[in-house]
Amino acid sequence: MAILLSDITDPYCATVLKGISSSLHSSNYIPVLLDIDNSRVKFRQNLQKLVARRIEGIIGVANSFLLRTELLRTIKKQPIPIVLIGRDMEGTDISSVAVDNEEGAFLAMKHLYNLGHRTIGFLKGPQNIVDSAKRWKGISLFAREAGLEMNPRLIVQLKTQGRGHEAGFNATRTLLSREQKFTALFAFDDIAAFGAIRALTQAGRIVPADCSVIGFDDVSTATIYNPPLTTIRQPMEILGTSAVGIFFELATAFFEEKTTIPIHCKIRPKLVIRESTQTLNQSLLPQSPQRN
Repeated sequence: MAILLSDITDPYCATVLKGISSSLHSSNYIPVLLDIDNSRVKFRQNLQKLVARRIEGIIGVANSFLLRTELLRTIKKQPIPIVLIGRDMEGTDISSVAVDNEEGAFLAMKHLYNLGHRTIGFLKGPQNIVDSAKRWKGISLFAREAGLEMNPRLIVQLKTQGRGHEAGFNATRTLLSREQKFTALFAFDDIAAFGAIRALTQAGRIVPADCSVIGFDDVSTATIYNPPLTTIRQPMEILGTSAVGIFFELATAFFEEKTTIPIHCKIRPKLVIRESTQTLNQSLLPQSPQRN
């Protein structure tokens, strides 16, 4: 069987892979690991080779749209067991396991709102990353329900290329250059949040005293960052183990030549509160003019 990773250096992919590996250890399957390095051409070529060599099945860790498109084409030509991690594939022939990104973003917004924050900056996810739209939907839903006005000048979309510390750092510098006041920042993921904290610190803004920061994923370094990062936890190892369980079920039915239907599993996220967020400092609010 094959395990396809969009980018093995991404902490998300690495942690999910750990869950996959531990679940496969006691099985008879020998996984073939392929890092496609976010390249559509490389992915298509490797996928064609796998199918030609009659691979028994595929587990894909998706953080971009290309896995969905190419896997849908593959399953129409060769109906082997396929499970996609990280994207809800309901309505297609591909089984999937994913965290509820919409709920996670809603939880993050609720946390900032309950701390008193009303002017919030956003590092919006790249357009080609599958989680971006769902997380933004959760943000928008909370804003509507809370009557929270979202200033377009407090929204910066991360670039398609260069997800990571530098992307978050550069996006936050762009946000700061607009000279719009904000007391909290919601970053698309933890890695972008780390870059955001660095940019805020360089600009003389202390986290969380001057600006609270929240991320998404709960990568391993979130606990040891300075300050430790408040975030939305994706149980990434559980995503991996769940995908393997679905794969085993599909593979058994496939080799017994039984009719199968796609299996979809959605896992709930969890708010993890650490030291990068705090109750709004009232001195950060605009002061009313004093009467003589």
